[in-house]
Amino acid sequence: MDAQLQTDIVVRPVRDVDAEALGRVHATCWHETYDHLISKAALESVSPKRLAELWTHWAVQGDEFKMSAALVDGEIVGFVGSGPARDKDAPRNRELYFIYLLAAYHSTGIGKKLFDAAVDEDEPLYLWVAEDNPRAHRFYTRNGFTLDGARHTEPFLGEQLTEVRFVR
Repeated sequence: MDAQLQTDIVVRPVRDVDAEALGRVHATCWHETYDHLISKAALESVSPKRLAELWTHWAVQGDEFKMSAALVDGEIVGFVGSGPARDKDAPRNRELYFIYLLAAYHSTGIGKKLFDAAVDEDEPLYLWVAEDNPRAHRFYTRNGFTLDGARHTEPFLGEQLTEVRFVR
């Protein structure tokens, strides 16, 4: 990505009108992130339309949820979401639910901007991430997280995905 594009980056709260674009980006990010962890057949079942329907719901969550999108030249290229902890044994009260960025925008600083939009500085929180996702592990470690030893295997697209927990 050239330096000119970096001046055109906007990170803002998700709007309900973003649902279709978010569904497309979400599906693409899942392909880019999980292609080595989940079968091609499972990934091909990912529907941008179905993900857009989920975003229609997520975009209107209450104030305790922070959902933001990153735009480059007016086009959504990534998104982030955080909110109240969902696990019964949660080590923190807040959870970073997800952060996805199209691979073409990795290592541009946009991921950090998304992270900052969803998380207050030095806010204690936790997240789950695929065990075999070294890029994400490095990102979270740079942002003050450490593995706490918890792991679980979850259903994902009809298959199984092992995740590990980071806390800060």
